[in-house]
Amino acid sequence: MAARLTNVNLRKAIIETCLEMNASGLNQGTSGNVSARVRGGMLITPSGIPYGDLAPDQIVFVRDDGRADGPWRPSSEWRMHRDIYTGRAKAGAVVHVHSTMATALSCLRRGIPPFHYMVAVAGGTDVRCADYKLFGTQALSDAMLKALEDRSACLLANHGQIAFAPTLGKALWLAGEIETLAAQLVAASQIGDPVILDDDAMAEVLAAFKDYGKQPSAKQKAGA
Repeated sequence: MAARLTNVNLRKAIIETCLEMNASGLNQGTSGNVSARVRGGMLITPSGIPYGDLAPDQIVFVRDDGRADGPWRPSSEWRMHRDIYTGRAKAGAVVHVHSTMATALSCLRRGIPPFHYMVAVAGGTDVRCADYKLFGTQALSDAMLKALEDRSACLLANHGQIAFAPTLGKALWLAGEIETLAAQLVAASQIGDPVILDDDAMAEVLAAFKDYGKQPSAKQKAGA
């Protein structure tokens, strides 16, 4: 008798996230990958299977020690996902995409400076670009971790971008924000040199971002 498939709804949500990121233009083909944290490891997209063809049982469970269960090979980038979960307790999902403008900047080995206050959405005063390393290697994951210090997203040189958040929806949203910032930076740079916000301005932004996007609970709304 076949083993009972676990986390079916989460597996379906991962597939839905993949379909949405491609439909939105954030990614193309099978180049990106998506994962979610589960007890003892993570669930991650398999290598090389078109997202429209994915079934829940093809989402791969990878243990904390890197061992994969089942017949399907996990994404070649599983190390980046695993290392984010290992080092960031609040990471519940990771989205890696080859979005056009973020990738273009990464091919110039440029991060995203504080030309716009929304760079704070990734947790700091800029979005860094990790050093180039071969895809799928521990060296790339190590470079990524360095660029992600005190951040929840970064660019990957000559490669793309990666973002993490507590949920799949928030991780996909953050990847979209990074792509939008990259596109805005490219557009502004075609007109002139963007004005960079100084440290004092960004300190104010980061303080304001502590409550950004947070709504009071229903209990608080009721005045309890």
